Amino acid sequence: MKTQIDVNLTGRSYPIRIGEGLLTELPALMQSLSLGGRLMAVTNRVVAGLHGGLLSETLRSAGLELDLIVIPDGEGTKSLATAGKLYESLARRHAERGTPLLAFGGGVIGDLTGFVAATYQRGVPFVQVPTTLLAQVDSSIGGKVAVNVGKLKNMAGVFYQPRLVAADTRLLQTLPLAEIQNGLAEVIKCAVIKDPELFAYLEHNIPEVLAKNIGTLTHIAGRAARVKAAVVERDEHDYGERQILNFGHTLGHAIEAVSNFRVKHGTAVALGMAAAAKVANRIGLLAEPHVIRITSLIAAAGLPVTMPVKQPEALIAAMLHDKKISNGKLKFVLPDGIGSTVIRDDIDPRMAVEALSA
Repeated sequence: MKTQIDVNLTGRSYPIRIGEGLLTELPALMQSLSLGGRLMAVTNRVVAGLHGGLLSETLRSAGLELDLIVIPDGEGTKSLATAGKLYESLARRHAERGTPLLAFGGGVIGDLTGFVAATYQRGVPFVQVPTTLLAQVDSSIGGKVAVNVGKLKNMAGVFYQPRLVAADTRLLQTLPLAEIQNGLAEVIKCAVIKDPELFAYLEHNIPEVLAKNIGTLTHIAGRAARVKAAVVERDEHDYGERQILNFGHTLGHAIEAVSNFRVKHGTAVALGMAAAAKVANRIGLLAEPHVIRITSLIAAAGLPVTMPVKQPEALIAAMLHDKKISNGKLKFVLPDGIGSTVIRDDIDPRMAVEALSA
């Protein structure tokens, strides 16, 4: 089973392909977009050890030349300092403005590589080959690329759409359970904001997802990616509807920052979504049965729905650095049903922090 999605943006449209064994189709997909010849790919040590050989062999057997640049793993590498090292590495390898740059890894690799692709020689072709569930359903789609600045998540970034997203769901079977759960948070997010059928499917099939059943993973990845792609088409630059994709993220990013990024993104988003559901219920937006369904699904995925709050003021301060603040007001995405949300700028951030431990 393969999913084909076309993101239609004036002058910047691109295909998303999701399916088992898709890596073997990468050369043909790239050549169909006139992306051939010499390629550069950025990955981390873990992905290079697991899949680097397959990527290299697949491309080289099709007559494509590949330079694989391997960097350390972890959120700490998503920085201006690492970007600077990549610029130097590309220059040493004589990468030109027409040299495609592939992101071969998870969200950190995709965000960092996309930022470098957007800014090296004022922009080179960029291809996303995501290897984690989170990257396949979320961070590889939509063109948001960025690096962190200190504790400020994604503070330096641009919109730079890839030329292609090629997601091989077979690669997900090598992920540890914690990484499947990390990505599941973003799948649940897509279900809550726009896809009640996906939500119901997850309620009945979470055990299969956690067991890394390839058919189930391919199905949910395709559904979630389709939700995000449709929203991006309608609001590429995050001025309106796209903000609903931040469900769980206003508080989630603050949790990540206060923990010095020791808390995984999916864990933080899960906590943010659960808190948002409780806040929505408290102000009369969301009925109690829906709160129970949302928090129960998050818990069934093995993700937390509460946490002790030891630094409430630090969380509030971190939220006040959120990029979506407008006129000094924080924007919270709150569910008013399964598959429906509203954006509110009148929520006291203390209420959201208090909901973390409720």
